[in-house]
Amino acid sequence: MQINVSARHGTLSGPDNGVISEKAGKLQRFHDRINAISITVDFQHQDNPWLEINVSAEHAPEFVASATAPTVLAAMDAAMSKVEQQLRKHKEKLTDHKASSIKHIPTKDDTQEE
Repeated sequence: MQINVSARHGTLSGPDNGVISEKAGKLQRFHDRINAISITVDFQHQDNPWLEINVSAEHAPEFVASATAPTVLAAMDAAMSKVEQQLRKHKEKLTDHKASSIKHIPTKDDTQEE
């Protein structure tokens, strides 16, 4: 899995960059086929940095979330919760929403025989 962290209109400090990469790596537990994670931090407004996360996975649409907060790490936490929710919902659609076949649907005759 490839994690790319970039900044616009400013630079990220070393510790912040490491923490962001570490938190992004934890998304792997929600979907096992994640190919790449791209994180963009925009410092255009210094008091409220904007952060966007793009997650690319095999056989799935692109998952995108963004957040604005007073600090970069707070924005990361907010955006992470949004992406986690999207990944959970997609995984639930794949596993739980399968139609049952006709032979597993009980009929009136089956219930009367018992």
